[in-house]
Amino acid sequence: MTVTTVDMLSSAITFGDGGRVEAAEPRMTEDDGAWQLATFRVETDADVHADHWEVHPAAEEAVCCLSGALRVYFRPESPDGDETEVRLSAGGAVIVPRGRWHRLELDEPSVVMSVALRRGSRQEKRSDV
Repeated sequence: MTVTTVDMLSSAITFGDGGRVEAAEPRMTEDDGAWQLATFRVETDADVHADHWEVHPAAEEAVCCLSGALRVYFRPESPDGDETEVRLSAGGAVIVPRGRWHRLELDEPSVVMSVALRRGSRQEKRSDV
C-alpha cells in the first residue's frame, strides 16, 4: 500500500471515477471530470480574481473560509437587481448554487478552500471594474 501526503497549499485533491483520489495541480476552469478540493492562501483581491465573475454549471460549489475573512458576491439574477453579499469568517462556508455567477473579495488575508466540479466552469471579466 502506498501512502501519499499532499501539501494542500500547493496542490489540490481530485476525486475521480471508481473511487480514484489523487493529488493534482489546482485549476479554476479546466475539466478532467473529477471533483476538486483545493486550498489557497490569498493575500489580495487579485488572488481571488475579484475582477471576474465565475460560474460552475455542472454542480454546486462549497467555498470555505479556513482563516481570515472574505465576502462572496452573487451576480444579480435580473438586470435591475443588486448583488447578494455573504460574509465569511474563519470556519464559515457557503454553498454556491449550480450555475450561479459569483466572485470573492477579501476583508483580510485568508486561507480559502473550495470543493467543486469544474466541468464547464467559466470566468467573465466584470464590466463595472
